[in-house]
Amino acid sequence: MKRHSGTVERREFASEIKFLIPPDRVDSIRAWARTYLQADPHGVGPDNDTYGITSLYFDTVQFDVFHGRGSFGRSKYRVRRYNGNETVFLERKTKTRTWVSKRRSLVGMDTLPLLNGLTAAADWPGFWFHRRLLGRQLHPVCQISYQRTARVGMAEGQPIRMTLDRNLRATSQVAHPFDNRDDGTPLLDQSWILELKYRHALPALFKQLITELAPAPQRVSKYRLAVSALGLTAAAAPSPPSRLATESVDA
Repeated sequence: MKRHSGTVERREFASEIKFLIPPDRVDSIRAWARTYLQADPHGVGPDNDTYGITSLYFDTVQFDVFHGRGSFGRSKYRVRRYNGNETVFLERKTKTRTWVSKRRSLVGMDTLPLLNGLTAAADWPGFWFHRRLLGRQLHPVCQISYQRTARVGMAEGQPIRMTLDRNLRATSQVAHPFDNRDDGTPLLDQSWILELKYRHALPALFKQLITELAPAPQRVSKYRLAVSALGLTAAAAPSPPSRLATESVDA
């Protein structure tokens, strides 16, 4: 059987800075972004820059990714869905200090049960992803949903991107991913997460934003917030690995 090599997207390394934004600064930051940056090509809404995201995260039974043990601390594996689409991205996000890269493949929602197999299907675009889940003994742990405002542009010869995420919610009910049966546990009360992404040196445009409107940057991980809020590592004994439901579900 020929190994599938199509539909794989690799993103170049980029730098990423995160901030926790209190509610009273959100409107000013969003207005700044809509003044200096363009709407995300995939955005919707009145300003064509918002969309919903739901991500299914994977970890080991020992929560090696959460605890950052060895190589598990550098990569996160997730299945990401945008705006209730019938396609999802299988993603590996790798981070070393502030350097970030992604590899991802687009597959149909109806093919997700293939991830339950004990071997990876070589003719499926998700072969590489499934093979790594098996090799690293990763299983679905939690699902995180939120609303994103995204703006993009060019500055000093490099692409830049700014996102604002709000209404973060998480659930550990992952046997039926993306079915929205459980609104989940709130993660950040009223705070928003601001992310600034760029390829080389921090551009002057982002320096302006940070100086005028943003608080001090800090490390923020949606996955770590979710695991902590859901109390998943506090159990006396870990639950057996969850499996994705084999039947299709409505979003």
